[in-house]
Amino acid sequence: MKWTSFFRTIQAKLIIIYVLLILIAMQLIGVYFVSAMKNSLTRNFTQDLQERAELLSVLAAEKLESTADTGENNSVESLGAIVTNLFNMDGAEIQVLDASGKVLITSNQSHMDYVGRKNTQTVVSRALQGSKDNEEYVIDEDNVRKKVVAKPVFNKGKIVGAVYIVASMKELYTTMGRVNNIFISGILLALGLTAVLGVILAHTITHPIKEMTRHATAVAEGDFDQKMPVFGNDEIGQLSEAFNYMTTRLREALLVNEEEKEKLASILTNMSDGVIATDEAGRIILMNRRAGAILGVDEEELSGSGIAGVLGLSAEQTQTFTEGTYVTMLLQMNPEEEHSYMIRVTFTPIHRREFGITGTIAVLQDVTEQEKLEASRREFVANVSHELRTPLTTIKSYTEALDDGALDDPPLASRFVGVIQNETGRMIRLVTDLLHLSRLDNKEALIRKQPTDVLEMLEDVADRFSFQMQQKDIGSEVKVEAGLHKALCDRDQIDQVLDNLVSNAMKYTQPGGTISMGATEAPGNMLAISVQDTGIGIPKKDLDRIFERFYRVDKARSRSMGGTGLGLSIAREIVLAHSGTISIQSDLGQGTKVTFTLPLAEVKGVAT
Repeated sequence: MKWTSFFRTIQAKLIIIYVLLILIAMQLIGVYFVSAMKNSLTRNFTQDLQERAELLSVLAAEKLESTADTGENNSVESLGAIVTNLFNMDGAEIQVLDASGKVLITSNQSHMDYVGRKNTQTVVSRALQGSKDNEEYVIDEDNVRKKVVAKPVFNKGKIVGAVYIVASMKELYTTMGRVNNIFISGILLALGLTAVLGVILAHTITHPIKEMTRHATAVAEGDFDQKMPVFGNDEIGQLSEAFNYMTTRLREALLVNEEEKEKLASILTNMSDGVIATDEAGRIILMNRRAGAILGVDEEELSGSGIAGVLGLSAEQTQTFTEGTYVTMLLQMNPEEEHSYMIRVTFTPIHRREFGITGTIAVLQDVTEQEKLEASRREFVANVSHELRTPLTTIKSYTEALDDGALDDPPLASRFVGVIQNETGRMIRLVTDLLHLSRLDNKEALIRKQPTDVLEMLEDVADRFSFQMQQKDIGSEVKVEAGLHKALCDRDQIDQVLDNLVSNAMKYTQPGGTISMGATEAPGNMLAISVQDTGIGIPKKDLDRIFERFYRVDKARSRSMGGTGLGLSIAREIVLAHSGTISIQSDLGQGTKVTFTLPLAEVKGVAT
């Protein structure tokens, strides 16, 4: 496995390429060199035989002619001496033949029995026929290659015989074998040196690449402090410089990206609106903390969930926002539960070039309070209109009655005028209360806080309502905790609060009942003042809305008693302007207790 992975490396490939190139080059050179040398040696060997045969044919011409004319053997013997002494060759046999092809002389002593026999070789036959170029290669029974040459012997234009030479080429091929061995040794040595040089050269190329790979891996893992060493001004050196420049730019880009990401995360985390991002399939991929708080879920648990199911969207609503258009919806969450709330959801598609819509951004706004305020505003306008329309209608009716002749009846006219005055006073009180609330809402009402004696203030309220209480047979009492002496408040404003509370208590307390006013010290250096009655009480369902403007538990009865429905709202605003709180406790048929707090003055004493 290790070797397999090695052969896949650039270093191994470079070494193999170098070795193969040298091997192919040496093979081509060797084939050409050996072939050329073989041809040259063979040509020289053949040429030497041809020259020997040519010379011997010239020398043998006169000898063979005289032998044919006189029949003497002296010429043959002298020719044999010439062949033996002058043309002796190792591994070669020279024969001199007469015109009939019979062997007259042979240089090979072991073939002396050939003398007198006819040589039937093809080259001999062609030579005796006058052909000068007669040669061939033969392989004897010992598997030795031999060269055969035959030359005709001419004398006076007539063929008188032939010269036949057969020479062994063993020494030539032995020489070729040695040359091949030398060449193969040279090839192996060259390949060895090439491999060594290839390793060195490949290392010079692959070492920078390995270094760059190591640095690139470190950069990919987040280490942008890597610097690639520059080994030269060649292409690899230029690549190293480009890598270092790329690393620097990448680090800068990632720092900017990280900074933008942190900014975006901070914005998303601290947004007052919820943000949900989905993919093209509507699955949630991102949700900020505010969105989880609005939906009352953990943002991590909803990752991968469908936004349609989370928001409770219908099929029609889901199709609307998946069409890739800007859509705003007002949704009521948990409509069947007690704590339902309203959210406004704005869907904005995410477009990516060449890919179309790749997701959706949903912005969630909790508009429960806004909707409540809007509903309260509409209800307030309706209540004001109704409160003003009733006395105006009454005044208009009685005015028309007076105009139609009621003025002629003094008792009836007097009664009608009294009604008109009462309704006019009611409208004046209503407008006055509205103006007072408006000043309190706009922080235009001046609050002049001064140390005020609590016991004295409560006793004055009791004195102001004493006559009315006596008429209704209602008792009163004032209780102030020992040690309390002064409260820090605007006496006129608090008197108005107490007057409203006592007035309400008197309206709903039956004869024989009791109204109690008291003051105790509350935590936080505050004073708690309470007004408690034994009247008809308030149902539990109305307690949460009792301080709303124009809210009445029993609308018909309250209006008949002359109330505007703003007394408790004004009381609450005055107490809040004094940095206090106001609350109410009541049970139907068990009476009502209203408690509000005021800051204590620095001076404390003993109540008398």
